[in-house]
Amino acid sequence: MKHSKLFLVLLALLTAMFITACSSSGAEPDTSSDTAADTSTEAVSEPAEEAPLVGISMPTKSSSRWISDGESMVKVFTELGYRTDLQFAEDDIPNQLAQIENMVTQGAKVLIIAAIDGSTLSDILQKAHDQGVLVVAYDRLITKTENVDYYVTFDNFQVGVLQASQIETALGLKDGNGPFNIELFGGSPDDTNAFYFYDGAMSVLQPYIDNGQLVVQSGQMGMDKVSTLRWDGAVAQSRMDNLLSAYYTDKRVDAVLAPYDGLSRGIISSLKGVGYGSEDQPWPVITGQDAEVASIKQMIAGEQMFTVFKDTRELAKQAATMVDSALKGEEVPINDTSTYNNEVKVVPSFLLIPYSVDINNYAEILVDSGYYTEDQLK
Repeated sequence: MKHSKLFLVLLALLTAMFITACSSSGAEPDTSSDTAADTSTEAVSEPAEEAPLVGISMPTKSSSRWISDGESMVKVFTELGYRTDLQFAEDDIPNQLAQIENMVTQGAKVLIIAAIDGSTLSDILQKAHDQGVLVVAYDRLITKTENVDYYVTFDNFQVGVLQASQIETALGLKDGNGPFNIELFGGSPDDTNAFYFYDGAMSVLQPYIDNGQLVVQSGQMGMDKVSTLRWDGAVAQSRMDNLLSAYYTDKRVDAVLAPYDGLSRGIISSLKGVGYGSEDQPWPVITGQDAEVASIKQMIAGEQMFTVFKDTRELAKQAATMVDSALKGEEVPINDTSTYNNEVKVVPSFLLIPYSVDINNYAEILVDSGYYTEDQLK
């Protein structure tokens, strides 16, 4: 009897061990509890990959528009999940080259470059290309290299057309009024946009010069004679001083084609110095570009009649959209494949629309859109 009881106990123990072994080796784990579910999730998760770095190279802080461009791009790219490195080169070409090279060294996947001189970047962009970096020229065409993927800008020829049309309207040239004296200013000769601005303007003004309604008393025409290196307002002021003393001691300037607000302010300072802006000598028609705060204040004061507004918020968004699409392998939005030949290739481009601004519409275009506040313009 004792042996039978012992046998039954051993049999029970063996059965229990067999059942336990089968359960641990063959049964599915119970995932119904929260604890089991949490453990499973942690096991398959991986650290998030570091966000791609976008290098943003702006030419200078001396123009408020480049500060606005840079800040707008940082905001948009950050919202899209990218890291950014924003640098300003202060119109120093070696400085810009060094900043871009450092961005490449730091592992930037994208370079967005508003070049000081678009012809100086070939070597560093070859290095960037060799590392698979996407290169976007931003509002200034990069030339003499195949290593630029896209160009995002405004319709620069149309900017010039708008500026000349402002003069045409203000002087009533379509109605046959004239003759009027005009002087022409161009942008920096190392910026390809300056040539588009000038050519666009002359497409409107040249017929009036040819028929005598507009007279360039100095005879200075063509970018080789009217360009302003580095878009420097002081250089424009000095040139205007010389024009006034040489050609206008007994004549009046009726209009000045100025392609940028910074030049316009220099020109206004020169004109003010010889008595313009008085009841006896009203201001000539003066154009501009970029709708900078200082120039809008001069517009409100009656000194600068026009400017051209380019919404840099939209330009920044478009640059980010193009970059994001390219990195995701999606179709990159472009709307121009013929205009911008950089001497090596035609760069696929996206052109945004510029707007004419004067005393009658500046509040609607600049304040109502949130680009500026009313207090900024006081």
